[in-house]
Amino acid sequence: MNQKTYTVPYRRKRDGKTNYKKRRALLMSGANRLVIRRSLKYFTAQVVGYAPGGDKIVASATSKELRALGWPFNTANTSAAYLTGLLLSMKVPADNRHAIVDLGLYAPLSKSRLFAVVKGCIDGGLSVPCSPDALPAADRISGSHIASYAKQLKASKDVYQKQFSSSIKQQADPEQITKIFESVKAAIQKATPAAAGKPAQKRQEPAQKRLDGVNSVKKQQGARS
Repeated sequence: MNQKTYTVPYRRKRDGKTNYKKRRALLMSGANRLVIRRSLKYFTAQVVGYAPGGDKIVASATSKELRALGWPFNTANTSAAYLTGLLLSMKVPADNRHAIVDLGLYAPLSKSRLFAVVKGCIDGGLSVPCSPDALPAADRISGSHIASYAKQLKASKDVYQKQFSSSIKQQADPEQITKIFESVKAAIQKATPAAAGKPAQKRQEPAQKRLDGVNSVKKQQGARS
């Protein structure tokens, strides 16, 4: 009588936090990953490299850092997403400036805030394979649509104050968002890029070597289960 052995899925798979099939495909590419995650308030972007013992973070940036650079508006909107990607690109060393997009469990919706982060990284000099059709338009990134909306609502004081309460609390005029966006963008670009004057390089391991490393980690995790 045949007996089937039941294998308990990894904890992160049971919790719905990791798609291991997708992760394996990303690792097998041999490239670093541009990992983009978001919360209700912030974006986090990282360039992450593979290592058999665990992922290695090459560089990291969050939209929370934009406050110190003069960004007074929402840190989870499209403009903040772009600036976060641009900020990350300034931190990545010369030999790690190629990465593929890793959105985790998020749906890859074209022109979304997640791809605004990608656009910021590309404009900052990172080599990230991505269709131009997936990237948000320039007016969305600069926040001009927000400025126009704020101008329309100005006639209704109560609605205006409710809609832009966070900006008012920061003593920021939403009609000036495009101007402030350009100011913060310039402040980020003034920082000396980690790869200034150096060509981008793509580090890649043989696929079989990377597969052996992935399988080795899985065996170790299975033994601890």
